[in-house]
Amino acid sequence: MDKIRTFNDLLAMREKYKSDIDLRTTLKTKVSAKETDKKDSAGVMHILVCGGTGCKSSDSEDIIKNLKMQIEKANLADRVKVDLTGCFGFCEKGPIVKIYPDDVFYVEVKPEDAEEIIQEHVINGRIVERLLYTEPNTNEKKHHHEDISFYGKQKRVALRNCGLINPEDIREYIAVDGYKALGTVLTSKTRDEVIDIVKKSGLRGRGGGGFPTGLKWEFAKKYENDQKYIICNADEGDPGAFMDRSILEGDPHSVIEAMAIAGYAVGASLGYIYIRAEYPLAIHRLEIAINQAREIGVLGKNIFGTDFSFDVHIKYGAGAFVCGEETALINSIEGNRGEPRNKPPFPAEKGLWNKPTTVNNVETFANIPPIILNGAEWFASTGTEKSKGTKVFALAGKVNNVGLVEVPMGVTLREIIYDIGGGIKNGKKFKAVQTGGPSGGCIPEKFLDTPIDYDSLTAIGSMMGSGGMIVMDEDNCMVDVAKFYLEFTQDESCGKCTPCRVGNKRIHEILVKITEGRGTEKDLENLKDLCQVIKDTALCGLGQTAPNPVLSTMKYFWDEYVAHVKEKRCPAGVCTSLLRYKILEDKCIGCTACARACPVNCISGQVKKPHVINSEKCIKCGACMKTCKFKAVVRV
Repeated sequence: MDKIRTFNDLLAMREKYKSDIDLRTTLKTKVSAKETDKKDSAGVMHILVCGGTGCKSSDSEDIIKNLKMQIEKANLADRVKVDLTGCFGFCEKGPIVKIYPDDVFYVEVKPEDAEEIIQEHVINGRIVERLLYTEPNTNEKKHHHEDISFYGKQKRVALRNCGLINPEDIREYIAVDGYKALGTVLTSKTRDEVIDIVKKSGLRGRGGGGFPTGLKWEFAKKYENDQKYIICNADEGDPGAFMDRSILEGDPHSVIEAMAIAGYAVGASLGYIYIRAEYPLAIHRLEIAINQAREIGVLGKNIFGTDFSFDVHIKYGAGAFVCGEETALINSIEGNRGEPRNKPPFPAEKGLWNKPTTVNNVETFANIPPIILNGAEWFASTGTEKSKGTKVFALAGKVNNVGLVEVPMGVTLREIIYDIGGGIKNGKKFKAVQTGGPSGGCIPEKFLDTPIDYDSLTAIGSMMGSGGMIVMDEDNCMVDVAKFYLEFTQDESCGKCTPCRVGNKRIHEILVKITEGRGTEKDLENLKDLCQVIKDTALCGLGQTAPNPVLSTMKYFWDEYVAHVKEKRCPAGVCTSLLRYKILEDKCIGCTACARACPVNCISGQVKKPHVINSEKCIKCGACMKTCKFKAVVRV
């Protein structure tokens, strides 16, 4: 691979490699490979196969292998290319295969479908209808991903290259203006000008805190020192969150480039990417990207012939949730226990090895190159007054279209859940959506039209967080949900401060007591008081926000807490200790199916006569209810 010594070298390389990418983005009238001029050196078709973790686990590598085998078999290797790419976002329907320039989007593809795709689509020019996405409400087949409701209201900025380029080939990143932003700032912008652009863009930290990125860079710049550091926080620990992982798997160079830009702006020469070891694919692609960047000269000494030098190293995290907090992360990089530090001093003044340090998360960095290339006004034109740009969410839970979505700030929760997410699975009734992970809150139906931005979510008792969004339906018990999150934060507490170490354990114990039917009204009072004390006194963000799931569920779903404590029942039928099963006499025909399914023989009755459940022997497994075809068994 050619060495890039000047900015002009980069621009020349971009021209050399961009024809393949142009073919993917400039759509043409669909023709078969047989009908195409063999002299078309750019290639006729590009078949892109999702290589994200989800699709990879569903055999997308075998799909690539089989496609290439069929292409070779048909002697089409010079006119059809198969490329690995990053996550398309529509995880519910993976593995995904997209064909350019036809812009045809295939879902739930299996390795054995490769032969049909090549024979029918590539050779005969006929779309494989059975592999197209079908809109659930209209049963209409969709050929192009832009027409699919899941993508309808999305705007991809941080995810702009995921699903378009091969993340393991730096030439493809360069072809889509990769490292052009870095070249621009090094050759034509002062450090203050770069910081000013980021400040004017309104970009706020996407890791959860929402602190203005340009302001953070400005603080780090003003502290003079012989060594400064840039840290990328890729320690994504929220349950159900996979935003940062997908960016690193699908577009690792965007983060590396942004770290170098930040390094130039604040005066740092070394960067660390702190990533949890549970992300092997993201780590693998980061290693490839860093090595390629060093090889061609966009990392290392005297980048683009300037006096600026910058390099990046990877540091593995062991999966501690608390290491998502920037000072705990810094301690971990230094080889110390992952515990937060007292602030001030802030990392901008004394961070890694007591040197000025800038910490931003993956998604924040992914926004930097397009901001530099397109301008602060371009980025600020999207979003709300105080929350600019777009936000990536990992949409999961009881929603039809699970996946990664990127939407402009200000889009409502209803639009994400119903227009993009396709509504609630199995026609169930929506109950709540959890945003912000363990640090966030559970938002009820009455707030579905709330615009998504930092301030609006905080106002209703939740938070933006890093972007986890878990949808719950009528079958979820909100007391049990609160208990789940408190169990998580209790386990993940570093133990340094008493409010978090002891207080969250006490909260969890009270929730266990309530879900087991032993709760009292005094427990509800203690729960509220304890939550407020922890919020006010815990050392770091983990402890300060840990009570949020409890406080939000108590605020919006108080009736469920009352039912557990006063009536000793779980309205959702989730808390096993409070369950009771009953057979309705008017519906039971005495078929004996429930009795035969019961593992503890607690159901009695004669054939063709109503049966009865012995509640003292019942273990509440629900086998009787699942077996009964006449809906005679109910939870009470």
